Amino acid sequence: MLKRIWNNSLKGKIILTLLFTVIFLTLFILRDDFQPYLLFLRKYIFILLLILLIVIIAIRKIRNSDSNSGKFTTLIITTLLFGILYFVGAKTGMYAFMQKYNIYKNLDLTQITKLPTTRNERIQPYNNIRTMAYESIGETEEISEPQLVRIDSTNRWTMVVQPAKEYALQRLNNNIEEIFSVPSTTAFPRFAGENRQQVTFAIGESLSFSRNTYNAVVQKFNLWQYFNNEPGEVFYMKNDQGTWVEVVSLIKWKGFLFPYPTFGGVMVINNGKHDVSDYIERILFGKGKYISPKNMMNYPYLQKQNTLSEKVSRLQAESLMFLGGFTDPLPWNMQTSVKIPDLKDDQNQQPFVTDFDFSDVDTKAYKGLYHWFGLEPIGKERTSLSYSVFIPSDGSSHMMYYNHASKKEGFAGVSAMPLKVMESKKNFDWTLNKPVEFRPYIKDIAGKRRMFVLTTIAAKREGNRHFDGSATPDLALVDMEYRDVIWVDVKQPQHWNNTIFNQLGSVWKESEKDSDFFKNYINPKITDFNQNQLNISLIDSVSLDSLNNIDPLNKNQNTSIKENTTTKDKIKELEAELDSLKIKKLQTEIETMRKNIKLDSIK
Repeated sequence: MLKRIWNNSLKGKIILTLLFTVIFLTLFILRDDFQPYLLFLRKYIFILLLILLIVIIAIRKIRNSDSNSGKFTTLIITTLLFGILYFVGAKTGMYAFMQKYNIYKNLDLTQITKLPTTRNERIQPYNNIRTMAYESIGETEEISEPQLVRIDSTNRWTMVVQPAKEYALQRLNNNIEEIFSVPSTTAFPRFAGENRQQVTFAIGESLSFSRNTYNAVVQKFNLWQYFNNEPGEVFYMKNDQGTWVEVVSLIKWKGFLFPYPTFGGVMVINNGKHDVSDYIERILFGKGKYISPKNMMNYPYLQKQNTLSEKVSRLQAESLMFLGGFTDPLPWNMQTSVKIPDLKDDQNQQPFVTDFDFSDVDTKAYKGLYHWFGLEPIGKERTSLSYSVFIPSDGSSHMMYYNHASKKEGFAGVSAMPLKVMESKKNFDWTLNKPVEFRPYIKDIAGKRRMFVLTTIAAKREGNRHFDGSATPDLALVDMEYRDVIWVDVKQPQHWNNTIFNQLGSVWKESEKDSDFFKNYINPKITDFNQNQLNISLIDSVSLDSLNNIDPLNKNQNTSIKENTTTKDKIKELEAELDSLKIKKLQTEIETMRKNIKLDSIK
């Protein structure tokens, strides 16, 4: 029919040409809508080809079979094969098993023998930031997902104020006009003033059609990226010129038999309004500048940054189940198999983006943001901390892990922490308050690198889906080794280490008698001589004086020894005063007895 129309007249040729041009342009412009289906074929290409091969063989067998029984037997065998594929691949999780094994084989993995220290601890959890941001916007607005990023030399929560998804007209016509940039180390995040800046983005996550971030990025893909890449999380940060940009993390799928996701670089979208030429470019070719993982080193603002998709980092962390070998995660082994503990009351699951200092741990690692995972054994009742995993959040490949289990440290895992926090404060109404986001807190205290988890107490109103944010939340630190809970002052993080030492110093001294720090640490016990009569508390004074003169961080051992020497001198002075008081007290008692004797003789 089409051939006849084409050959009949010039008019038919023009009509067909226009028709095919419109069809081609429509398919080309709407290619972002088809990309998820093609990506699905890419992800499961091996399984789909295997199914196709079985179908072709079955059809040929049925056609070549002369009897109905032979055709029926072939059909039964084919159905059984499909059932086996479904059971083994989906029900038993074998496909995901092989996918994680492919990830594990391609990791740049290093075992570290010492934990890094944390710095720039973030006070507010994700959900508090999100809730407080919604308290600062209007009805037709919503915020993008808060992301912790590095802005210059500080860590900040960034999110944009965008048209709400419930209001189609605003999503179609309006631009993004504001961005929140809130410091993560403060207990009092302000969503006003310098933390609320006017920035225009013509492309955003909630905007419609070609102005949607996902659509614009997919339209920008070349043919190879179109079949292998997909957009991940969206981050807002400043580039090297100090201008706000929208950075989209890309996920790249590798492999043929069991494809697995990796970090695929970023797509950077500049701010600003779009004119007619931008509109045409966006419709036809998308918007953004692609920066590959290898080229990210040429952009300082993307180094030591948070640009890695959590979808990728979670699978990388889960792949450590193969540390004991390929067969270890199988049901009859599982000696070193681990999982990511997801707490049902915590709306923000691992990983927790944390600022680490690896300067004395690994020379290949940088100081900055990492995705941290605390992995635990597979069993529900096993809640020990097996591995601490550190994945660079800028997408670089140097991944590290610390093996707590092999060192027999006996640390309690994250899933054991909520009950310990609740037990420490029985006066709280734990039906409305929940400890959330157990993120690591690692410091050098009392001559040892010690690991805690920092949690924030978040309130949740009945019937409300989200936690309520508080400007002054309650914070608790849990010692993962001693299981003790230390409640700290949210307004004075500089005193947290001293608070920890004051509460646990005596416990550590009793259990760590071989420690060099506590060998030089002196906290003498003075013999009580009729303490009730004397009615003073010199023992407590000496103990308190000793605690106050010890540096709990133990940064300089020589300084600690000098302070201990000073403490010894003070103790000797106190003992001398004590002897003097003792003598005076005895003299007073003797004088009293003599007076009593004289009175008796007079009587």
